Amino acid sequence: FFRWLAASGLATTSPASSMSTTASSMLPAPSASTSSSTSSSTSTPSSAPSIESEYTPYATPYISLFVPGRICLFGEHTDWSGAFRRFNSAIAKGSTIVSGTNQGLYARARKHPSLFIVHSVLPETVPVSSVLTCSSSSAPAASSAGYTIVQSGPCRATLTCAMDVAALKAVATAGGFFSYAAGVACKILTDYKVSGLEVDNYSCTLPVAKGLSSSAAVCVLVARAFNRAFELKGTTRFEMEYAYGGENLTPSRCGRMDQACAFGQRPVMMSYDADDLDCAEVNVGKPLHYLLVDLAYPGKSTTQILQGLQSAFPFPQSDEHRAAHRLFGEFNLGVIERAVEALKAGDAEALGALMVEAQREFQASAQPLCPSQLTMPLLNKLLSHPPLQALIHGGKGVGSQGDGTAQFLCKSEEAVAQVKDVISRDFPDMSCLPLTLEPTGKIRKAVVLAAGFGTQHD
Repeated sequence: FFRWLAASGLATTSPASSMSTTASSMLPAPSASTSSSTSSSTSTPSSAPSIESEYTPYATPYISLFVPGRICLFGEHTDWSGAFRRFNSAIAKGSTIVSGTNQGLYARARKHPSLFIVHSVLPETVPVSSVLTCSSSSAPAASSAGYTIVQSGPCRATLTCAMDVAALKAVATAGGFFSYAAGVACKILTDYKVSGLEVDNYSCTLPVAKGLSSSAAVCVLVARAFNRAFELKGTTRFEMEYAYGGENLTPSRCGRMDQACAFGQRPVMMSYDADDLDCAEVNVGKPLHYLLVDLAYPGKSTTQILQGLQSAFPFPQSDEHRAAHRLFGEFNLGVIERAVEALKAGDAEALGALMVEAQREFQASAQPLCPSQLTMPLLNKLLSHPPLQALIHGGKGVGSQGDGTAQFLCKSEEAVAQVKDVISRDFPDMSCLPLTLEPTGKIRKAVVLAAGFGTQHD
């Protein structure tokens, strides 16, 4: 039952022990589009020591995994504003309503005796060469840090890392494509005696950098893979906590809202009080028909938006700062309370009115703190586009806001198609993704209607 295969030369050297470790061969690709290439390019120096790779078929069964993205229906930014209560108890609790999508990451995983290995498809917009290098200029050389990153196919790359806290942390803190997965593995290894893990993210239908938490989905995927492969018996909250901790080891700091994708394809109300997080599922009374729109603007910067808004916390120093505290506090809590009731009743008209109200207040109170990003000319032009008004109950921004993604609540399933047609005609660079919240709390399968939302991975 055992067959020994020679694999391509990969090198990992633990920074602590400088001992060679055994690498697993790559998982067989599920399709021709993701199959391994016989010629690989690597970011490691040619002097990196090579090691033999062994693969034991049938030794450990694969675990199939799917993790969706998430969309914030109401309450964006209040996950981190609520976290500031640890410094200033006068800040109101944060609260969001978040729903999973049916777009997401597909993977399989299994135990490995000594290494952390991640094979992944790559986004169409990300050059392979950029994945093979760390984003941090201060990152240590891969050979000395205990990991390698190689191209393993035309649109695939593979991280092989020593199952060592220092090596995993080096990948995470350096930033880059594989930093999120390594950060979660580092957190798990810190608390649990696990040997290693091999993950193959063979397909991704989740849009990239569009406010749908593709990086958080990666983190939840890895946390769930460890949880199930090693039978850690962790709950969904367990997976969320390790995903959150892992992502915060990377240069990209996230809020707690993003990990709501761990709940799957159903709406969840989340409350944030300093380090405490409460979650409650929300049932939907009637089908609600949404359309997400990628505004196709390359200049949006979530980093700039966060820097501007967070300048008002934890202690307000001006009227503009106090307006932001009210926006993310008292005003938001009132919107969330009314939105939960409207969702339960399936009252699309009330939800649409709340979307308009929330967007108007966000622009009035948040824009002064980051005018370069939150003036949002594209978003405002689309939301107010006259031909759309008879087809929608309301619309607003998504995620960190700015000219990234819009969400519309349409009056019917037929109206979704009509809105999409209007946008395709009048805004040809934009692309759309329909999304229906069902009364069961699940999200009906969506169809990608235009290019842009079909790119792979984050």
